[in-house]
Amino acid sequence: MPEILEAEIYRIAVDETVGRRIESFQIGDAAYVRDPGPDALVEQFVGSAVRATARHGKLVIVETTAGDIGLRFGMTGKVRVDGLAPIDALEYAPSTWNDDWNRFAVDFDTGSLVINDVRRLGSVEAEPDRDSLGPDAWGIGPTELAALCGRGRGAIKSLLLNQKKIAGLGNLLVDELLWRTSVAPHRPAGELTAHETRRIGEQIVPLLDELFAAGGSHCGAHVPERHVDGRCPVDNQALVHATVGGRSTWWCREHQS
Repeated sequence: MPEILEAEIYRIAVDETVGRRIESFQIGDAAYVRDPGPDALVEQFVGSAVRATARHGKLVIVETTAGDIGLRFGMTGKVRVDGLAPIDALEYAPSTWNDDWNRFAVDFDTGSLVINDVRRLGSVEAEPDRDSLGPDAWGIGPTELAALCGRGRGAIKSLLLNQKKIAGLGNLLVDELLWRTSVAPHRPAGELTAHETRRIGEQIVPLLDELFAAGGSHCGAHVPERHVDGRCPVDNQALVHATVGGRSTWWCREHQS
């Protein structure tokens, strides 16, 4: 699924459109354009040029001479730029590209950008509100995490998944992070020791760097064992399945405490 790493891969692909002029939009699903709606999007952006791209958490931003266009990919959103897909398969999406699932496209003076989303959980919006998101996960360290944990009663996994607290982490990355740092996902964030909080905070950026280089959020050592009869790669104990923060969670009772 698109998490911060996949969003960065998409941003790099979209960066190929810098310098191009927007000639038209192909909107296959009007509801996919959240704000201000298809007609207003056309009026504001057709004729403008792409100046740059940016990313905040899972949000990819196309900066144009008429303002910003925000691209959110949900769980199953994929992108093609000039017919090329930087990511062919996602965990919760079909491996095939079906044009019936094309929700939004931009035709430039040269080339195109197409978003394909089978479950329609993504969206496009003008002037996305970056301030509603927490700091980007790729810049989070021990000090920032300790301040966020505070006396929070919610599970540490819920905190790490909360995009208003930390932008970009998704289910696969959080399970991998907590597995690597030996912290049980259901532990209340405010009850973690200073050592545990520091351990998690010190691992966020190195984990993102490592898995980005490896190919994405699905490349962690813990991920292949997230299934019935899965075994912990550390101690070969059976992984436990639970729902934490509303998300399917796999963890090791033996070494995550």
